[in-house]
Amino acid sequence: MLKSSKSRLTKKQLSFFPGDTLFEKIARAVCMAGVLPAKELFEAWEVARRVRRKYRGGRIVDFASGHGLLSHIMLLLDDSSTKAVAVDSHFPQNAYLLSKEIVEAWPRLKGRIDYIETSIQEFEITPEDLVISIHACGTLTDTVLKKAVQARARLAVLPCCHDVELSETGGLEGWIECTLAVDIMRAVQLRSEGYTVMTRIIPADITPKNRLLMGHPERWGADHDDI
Repeated sequence: MLKSSKSRLTKKQLSFFPGDTLFEKIARAVCMAGVLPAKELFEAWEVARRVRRKYRGGRIVDFASGHGLLSHIMLLLDDSSTKAVAVDSHFPQNAYLLSKEIVEAWPRLKGRIDYIETSIQEFEITPEDLVISIHACGTLTDTVLKKAVQARARLAVLPCCHDVELSETGGLEGWIECTLAVDIMRAVQLRSEGYTVMTRIIPADITPKNRLLMGHPERWGADHDDI
């Protein structure tokens, strides 16, 4: 199976995930729901496991969440987060089918994941939240970063669809590829706001837009070292 496939996973692909690992169990629930492509499954898993190596607890705020898979995985990886909120301006009609399948497999998640249809700007976050976002397109990633910094919350974003006309490149595009320049400037801006910055990548065979940017203000520190 191509991890970058944009074809939906369905019951026909259940045989690809026969094992008893947490990932394979999640993958089977995704197949049963039949609403997500393989790419989104692998992206969400790889982002969540890297974030959870560093950050534990807190309410999960999943901006530009789509079907909300990342919210569910974050709770499964760390049960000390009691709540997750999937936030999007518009949810797919079948988003709840995915949640239903996952909650049936893990009943302890029942009532712990809210779907809120609103803009990122209007949603209130707190310093205790853990703000995450996968592929908030273009400058929407900058909006997520700004919201998290204003609240002094921990954050993790996997940017995509960089708009080099609107985003800050710092004049670095003469040396390096322009979208990398944008993400470097995002990291620099976080540092200037008093954040400790961590950079990771997820496997490129899932997506070439694979730069994961994480950060926390000094009061938090990192909860765990890399495993």
